[in-house]
Amino acid sequence: MSDRELLELAAKAVGLQIEWSEAYQRYEMFNGMRYAGSWNPLTDDGDALRLAVSLGICVYPPFPAEPGKLAVAHTDRDMLEELCGIDPCAATRRVIVRAAAQIGKATS
Repeated sequence: MSDRELLELAAKAVGLQIEWSEAYQRYEMFNGMRYAGSWNPLTDDGDALRLAVSLGICVYPPFPAEPGKLAVAHTDRDMLEELCGIDPCAATRRVIVRAAAQIGKATS
């Protein structure tokens, strides 16, 4: 699944209204017709944390934070893992988005 598909499903899981901006190459959130900021939990720690909290995703970042360790996310149905490369924070954000995308996909 592409990053854009993951993000769209994750947004669906929490009921966010997002639109892809070709001009800025990013997702933008809207509250009705009003712009509410950019959104990308794959790159933004705050967006990822809010996503995990909103969906009740339990997150276990790699410990110790080093390459080769796993970031883990639990939902009420699944456990997902993401192998860390050089950026354990990126792996943690990605596993959160993957878990949220699974929740979003299940609501389809």
